[in-house]
Amino acid sequence: MWSVIRKSRRMSMTCSLLAQSLTLAYHYNSSPAIKSTCNPFSLLVSNQSSSSSVFLRPVSAPAIRAFCSKSDAMSSAQNSDSVSHLTQREAAEIDETLMGPLGFSVDQLMELAGLSVATSIAEVYKPSEYDRVLAICGPGNNGGDGLVAARHLYHFGYKPFVCYPKRTQKPLYTGLVTQLESLSIPFLSVEDLPLDFSKDFDIIVDAMFGFSFHGTPRPPFDDLIKRLLCLHGYDQTHQKRPVIVSVDIPSGWHVEEGDIGDEGIKPDMLVSLTAPKLCAKKFSGPHHFLGGRFVPPVIADKYKLRLPPYPGTSMCVRIGKAPSVDISALRENYISPEFLEEQVESDPINQFRKWFDDAIAAGLREPNAMALSTVGKDGKPSSRMVLLKGVDRDGFVWYTNYESRKACELCENPHASLLFYWDGRNRQVRVEGSVEKVSDEESEQYFHSRPRGSQIGAIVSKQSSVIPGRHVLYQQYKELEEKFSDGSLIPKPEYWGGYRLKPELFEFWQGQTSRLHDRLQYSPQEINGKRVWKINRLCP
Repeated sequence: MWSVIRKSRRMSMTCSLLAQSLTLAYHYNSSPAIKSTCNPFSLLVSNQSSSSSVFLRPVSAPAIRAFCSKSDAMSSAQNSDSVSHLTQREAAEIDETLMGPLGFSVDQLMELAGLSVATSIAEVYKPSEYDRVLAICGPGNNGGDGLVAARHLYHFGYKPFVCYPKRTQKPLYTGLVTQLESLSIPFLSVEDLPLDFSKDFDIIVDAMFGFSFHGTPRPPFDDLIKRLLCLHGYDQTHQKRPVIVSVDIPSGWHVEEGDIGDEGIKPDMLVSLTAPKLCAKKFSGPHHFLGGRFVPPVIADKYKLRLPPYPGTSMCVRIGKAPSVDISALRENYISPEFLEEQVESDPINQFRKWFDDAIAAGLREPNAMALSTVGKDGKPSSRMVLLKGVDRDGFVWYTNYESRKACELCENPHASLLFYWDGRNRQVRVEGSVEKVSDEESEQYFHSRPRGSQIGAIVSKQSSVIPGRHVLYQQYKELEEKFSDGSLIPKPEYWGGYRLKPELFEFWQGQTSRLHDRLQYSPQEINGKRVWKINRLCP
């Protein structure tokens, strides 16, 4: 059997090394006001440069969603009032502490700050609709964050452009420029920029000034800020305009008092780094994200920081309530390679394996998750998610409780359908067929391959039965855990085992632009006494 119990390789070696080093991360600042003999970072930036906070945090799979899984990040949204906000002095003190005794390098921190910004953007603004990005970068570390973000956005499928008018001639920054040039990312001078950004760009990344900035913006940044302010006029005329994403602090805002006079940039997204600054309380845009998963207990305790938990291995977490949306307007314009009859496998099992391997290689979460639909004698369908545990020429295998609702319905009507949906690949597979139980030996073998906790859980859970509360499960689990604490064999209950669906119909679906999706159906037919699979294209 081609087993899907095997562990998928979700990390490259690079990501694994990053994950080890990114569990601690820190943000920094280059303000002359906070220079210290114990702060090596202060030696790297000129007195006139401004900066932002940056951080380090764990990194996982190669897919963007491993950095910012949308469902997780949205569900983990935190009320902004419950999250700590830093004064400028507190931010500076934290910088000195982290960048001094803890010894983190500037390039390490800047890299992950930029990645956090890029993943926050990818969380909301998909490249299929917002692909043209202009990163306006200042001379300090906030600008460096923007340069790094532009590089990551390129690899995420966007088309970035960079305006970097006041370049810092330090090896760190010249290296970032070289990296972008190696990707043929265009650099635009202020003179090359259109007066009206609305026709040429979909996203503007405001990476001009960070939280150490004070005073009045000087040329050419004063003019660039005015051009961003002009974009707000499009809201009144209902014309589409580029969205503005500010890095840590909207450029020109006071770090504590915010948009004084209500005449500054009003970004659509704010990506706070390390912890929101006080000015973030004045942010009224729809999308506020936090990047930074690093604060050690000694810092958190000293400043009484309340920071939200990050979902999974994501690089960002939403702060505040997600904006309400018009459900009818939610849609995805799929972009996929061709899926043609002459390219597919003649055997649908082989085609399934090919797509399944692609889903694993893409780092998709639980690619073996499938919706199982059954119908009982009452004719009412029911569906639930289960995990595929094996597939071969005989069919698709999963395991469950034989006294559950799905088991009862399969007893009454031994036919079912399976649906695999691989969002990151714009693909789904439907399989229909008859269902039978696997052998006791097969169920026994798989049961004892599971973690002991899962074995005990299978005994405790009388699936689909009504219980008075969760405490009942905990109590029974605790009793069995104690009973088998000596490592003795845990017996498989008679009411637990596997099913096998023997496929009679396959449909492979792949999303395409303008809803002209690919649908290839495999159905069996007899030719000269031999069963073969006929492939038909269905209208989307």
